[in-house]
Amino acid sequence: MIIFETNMGDIHISVDADKAPISAKNFTDYIESGFFDDTIFHRVIKNFMIQGGGFNEDMSQKPTNAEIENEAKNGLKNSKYTLSMARTAAPHSASSQFFINTKDNSFLDYPGQDGWGYCVFGEVVDGFDVVDKINEVATGNKGGHGDVPNDAVIVTKAYIK
Repeated sequence: MIIFETNMGDIHISVDADKAPISAKNFTDYIESGFFDDTIFHRVIKNFMIQGGGFNEDMSQKPTNAEIENEAKNGLKNSKYTLSMARTAAPHSASSQFFINTKDNSFLDYPGQDGWGYCVFGEVVDGFDVVDKINEVATGNKGGHGDVPNDAVIVTKAYIK
């Protein structure tokens, strides 16, 4: 069980190491190193997704490990409360950033709009109310980025229990 302690409550996550072994290991490696501690959910698009795993509260981007292979062909779907790897337009560009779907986003499933889609590697198993609260926060522009929560949503600690 993975616990994300945030300033809005705790989110409990399980990863699917069978269907998304590379992504699940990548995520747990970041957790074990303390990488996600004191990061923020830096992008919130209401009724779409909440994204974290890359920025500090001052909107400085953290240096990451190597990019990983896109495992979106694993059969898992971008359903509400699932976790997926965030990436750029390049299919195999995911590193530390992830997002939690706040509604069913089937258009992100393999093959998606670009022949790849976005890899689902886990799901929220407790703390749905926290995800729902984060989904509702007011957002604006900060540090050259849009959809940034006006009041920081901070991951104070992430760990494996």
